[in-house]
Amino acid sequence: MASLIAVLTLLSATAAIGQDSAAGRRTFSDGYRFVEMTGEELFANVCQGCHMPDAMGASGAGTYPSLAANKNLESGAYPIFLVVNGRRGMPAFGDMMTDGQVAAVVNYLRTHFGNDFQDAVTAKDVQDARR
Repeated sequence: MASLIAVLTLLSATAAIGQDSAAGRRTFSDGYRFVEMTGEELFANVCQGCHMPDAMGASGAGTYPSLAANKNLESGAYPIFLVVNGRRGMPAFGDMMTDGQVAAVVNYLRTHFGNDFQDAVTAKDVQDARR
């Protein structure tokens, strides 16, 4: 429970400094669900707090793997699983994101930061992975 509170605090702080690139406004999630809808917004307000703005990852209090030029993102099923279920130090975001949000952030990661995996995942793929 303490780790969940710590993660939510980190995410809240990350959202507070995140910028909505489309409108130039801050994006805040209200409550337990994220309100960001694009992959770029979700990455900026949820993922980059650990994986860094350039997606190169970090080491320190924990180890946060690089998502840049990451061959593990080749299969869309793998990042879907990680975002929904978490793994090791990464919390599960499945209850905090809709199927569409998970697909959006996974597709964003798979097509940015030196990744060029163009076979987009869908909300249906995420729905199937939750079963």
